[in-house]
Amino acid sequence: MKKILIANRGEIAVRIIRAAAEAGIASVAVYSDEDIDALHVRLADEAYALNGVTPTESYLDTAKLLAAAAHAGADAIHPGYGFLSERADFAAAVIAAGLKWIGPDPETIEMLGDKAKARALAAEVGAPLVPGTPGAVHSADEAIAFADKHGMPIVIKAIFGGGGRGMRVVRDRAEIAEAYESAVREATAAFGQGDCLVERFLDRPRHIEAQVLGDRHGRIVVLGTRDCSLQRRNQKLVEEAPAPFIDEATRARIEAAAADVCGAAGYVGAGTVEFLLGEDGTLTFLEVNTRLQVEHPVTEMVTGVDLVQEQFRIAAGNPMTVPETVPTFGHAIEFRINAEDPALGYLPTPGTIARFEQPGGAGIRVDSGVYAGYAVPGSFDSMLAKLIVWGKDRDEAIARSRRALQEFAIEGVATVLPFDRHIVTDPAFTAPDGTFSVHTRWIEEECTATFTPAPAIAAPQTATLTRLAIEVDGRRVELGLPDALLASVAAGAGAGGGARLDDSARDTEHTAGEFTLLAPFAGTLTKWQVTDGTTVAAGETVAIIEAMKMEIPVKAQQAGTLRQAAQAGTALAASQTIGTIEP
Repeated sequence: MKKILIANRGEIAVRIIRAAAEAGIASVAVYSDEDIDALHVRLADEAYALNGVTPTESYLDTAKLLAAAAHAGADAIHPGYGFLSERADFAAAVIAAGLKWIGPDPETIEMLGDKAKARALAAEVGAPLVPGTPGAVHSADEAIAFADKHGMPIVIKAIFGGGGRGMRVVRDRAEIAEAYESAVREATAAFGQGDCLVERFLDRPRHIEAQVLGDRHGRIVVLGTRDCSLQRRNQKLVEEAPAPFIDEATRARIEAAAADVCGAAGYVGAGTVEFLLGEDGTLTFLEVNTRLQVEHPVTEMVTGVDLVQEQFRIAAGNPMTVPETVPTFGHAIEFRINAEDPALGYLPTPGTIARFEQPGGAGIRVDSGVYAGYAVPGSFDSMLAKLIVWGKDRDEAIARSRRALQEFAIEGVATVLPFDRHIVTDPAFTAPDGTFSVHTRWIEEECTATFTPAPAIAAPQTATLTRLAIEVDGRRVELGLPDALLASVAAGAGAGGGARLDDSARDTEHTAGEFTLLAPFAGTLTKWQVTDGTTVAAGETVAIIEAMKMEIPVKAQQAGTLRQAAQAGTALAASQTIGTIEP
């Protein structure tokens, strides 16, 4: 491989670009209109526009990505994670175009990406499993019938895709129908397919996974375990390696099952086999992520293996360079630094970063895709950076994490740093007496910390482009100019910032006995839960707004009659009126 196109953005694109440079491989970035000045675009050897704003118009457009690869003369494509990384049809299209695909074979992605087929394979090799439907359920009634037979709680999850998208844990039978519809809707938006299966959900489970590498020389190697139990909305926030506080028999069972599943699938490339470990010790196979994981750096820190470099070698047809048994040394913890406000239920907060000062020192690594002055768009995932901390043991890693998190300074957008600073002092996580009590619902159900809301954030000015056809030396070319620049020229001054949203008016505004429903952040009005003119109760969910790949409910603050002021599908600015509730 001589030149790689990275079909992604943000910190993972930066990570791959840097690995390519170290391997002597040229890198090609692609970008949406909003990402024209993103860090991955600045760092790559070449960069090509995808001529779109939304994910569908840009990073999810196979034809545009392949055209950029052909234009650049790339001979390989790395998908990163998210977007098209687990789409078998995209992998097949890359291979059909004569390019190397840096990932598992399309047939493997299709088989393991189908959670029903993956469950069947796991059962064949004797991996631990809890009860689940053999395939997709086609209605909320089928999900309810499963719950009536096997009991609560249950988990409804998208058959295709991963990363917690299209997954809902349900503990109340009355909420199954709404959760099913929400999971289908989110899965359709994220993966283009809304099929979901249902499984029995373990109570207070830990999320534990095994990192796997496979090559075309028949080798499958497991590079230890990770714990990813600290989550909100089924999205991981803090991960560590190796998984702490599990006995060696459980660790051996996890690693053996991971190797067996991947061996039976003929796995090639980097992948992760995920498990849930219930409070009662019940272990169950969860799924296989047929890609590099967000949390891969913690495995790299404790093994010394560069997983992206191994991906390059494997894709080129070479044997991996890791031994049969990979030793681990020390302990590593990763904190995802997301643009979300913990004080407001982890609401996403797109905006412009005014200050970005990252920590340093022994055992500290920061993977980032942003910088001071960068406008964080609302169209994509909320992650800004990852702080990875290594120590000779878990206690040292936690001590270093406390220091590094205090040094980390980000202004201009809200972030999860206040939560991170809390969690490294909470006994549930630090486990000074050996009692590690966090689980996948710990943040929602047991975290008692309170946080101060961040200053209100104005939504960033959208970095849209106006494309003009011009002639240079007799040749027609297209010139893309940022609209902000054109406005600045027209006005004779720099573009002004938007008005700030009052803290007191994040989702409602009270005027003369009537409540105005406001968008709490810039996003898309995905769905009205009730029709115009309906009488609603206080606390009832009336609408769903999506931003940064998260669905957030908007609730009525008083009983009354709902009057809609925006249609489903409308792109909203922060604090834009979407409706009113008349008392």
